[in-house]
Amino acid sequence: MELGNVENSSTTLMTDFLKKCGGYAVVDGGLATELERHGADLNDPLWSAKCLISSPHLVRRVHLDYLDAGANIILSASYQATIQGFVAKGMSVEEAESLLRRSVEIACEAREIYYDKSTKGSWDYIESGNISRRPVLVAASVGSYGAYLADGSEYSGKYGNAVSLETLKDFHRRRLQVLLKSGADLIAFETIPNKLEAKAYAQLLEEEGINIPAWFSFNSKDGINVVSGDSILECASIADSCKQVVAVGINCTPPRFIHGLVLSIRKATSKPIVIYPNSGETYNAELKQWTAVLWTSPLSTAFSVPEKSSGVVDEDFVSYINKWREAGASLFGGCCRTTPNTIRAIGSVLSKNP
Repeated sequence: MELGNVENSSTTLMTDFLKKCGGYAVVDGGLATELERHGADLNDPLWSAKCLISSPHLVRRVHLDYLDAGANIILSASYQATIQGFVAKGMSVEEAESLLRRSVEIACEAREIYYDKSTKGSWDYIESGNISRRPVLVAASVGSYGAYLADGSEYSGKYGNAVSLETLKDFHRRRLQVLLKSGADLIAFETIPNKLEAKAYAQLLEEEGINIPAWFSFNSKDGINVVSGDSILECASIADSCKQVVAVGINCTPPRFIHGLVLSIRKATSKPIVIYPNSGETYNAELKQWTAVLWTSPLSTAFSVPEKSSGVVDEDFVSYINKWREAGASLFGGCCRTTPNTIRAIGSVLSKNP
């Protein structure tokens, strides 16, 4: 689906897509969680991007699982895919760039496979004698500089004084240029941990003359600021001022913090808000694993997630959806430790309250 030219207002671009989806859109869920469930070993600095080399068929399978679950937007397996990271594994720059493009191609292939197997009795419907297909966008995922470092710093935003605005722009520039020509419908800048990186992205979008839309999603561990301690209002304002940005939001953040963050973001922008939290667990960068936390669902009392749980139950996760929608969000999905079942549950809740 074409979202249009950036000369049009960014709000109109995403608003048109949302109208085609019925007023809200469903984003996919955790990629690494599902890859591991299908047998992939992601104990590697490349994380899920490792599967672009070793098992691209699993990446395609997970994309299809999310499409079958009702996702309108699927994100490529390029979050931790960087030219620098691939080169560190012994690849050439050309091979690294090819893998970046391939991440988007795999997602596009999954969309075509999904469309081919769709039937009138499932998601297709007849309109004026023609079969219309459920709108599906492919977003090229761009992880932060901290994701490349693979040291958990995307959950702290603490890069050190040696990392400047220009450092970040130089790091991301070529990857962005490659992804722009990959066939993606939009660029998803994810898990942005500080306003410095948001500024780097915004300046790159302007300087490179980007002609496809983007969204900025930040992460928080207190429900007030992004993980670095920078104000969510300041970060959202940076995104709002960039004409290529068509949505602003939060990802990889516990569900209990989302409502307040949506209200804060709404103060800084009128652009659509995208929300895709993690399961509610906390990532331990030293142990490189997710650990259980105590949290509260608005429909239940506080409870503890069992140590070996893959996250909170879907019913409790999605019990927040209508509250987030009332606060102003219009794109909903899941991040780490969420599954196709989570996404299916989100779609079910939204369809009952159009």
